[in-house]
Amino acid sequence: MHLERHSIESVGWLRAAVLGANDGIVSTASLVLGVASANTGSSGVLLAWGAGLVAGAMSMATGEYVSVSSQADTEK
Repeated sequence: MHLERHSIESVGWLRAAVLGANDGIVSTASLVLGVASANTGSSGVLLAWGAGLVAGAMSMATGEYVSVSSQADTEK
């Protein structure tokens, strides 16, 4: 039996954080650029930014919860 503990096994959270941050930045920036290119005023762009940020955060949190829950169920 292999008893060594490798650090790569405990850094799964880092991968999820980096991918989540990248996804959040790209999707929010894309939304804001799309709204800004439609000749919307600055208040509309700020509203789209806030709505995109909140929606993205809720989506990522829900996805991570489901992922962690299904992983825990699988390990049981």
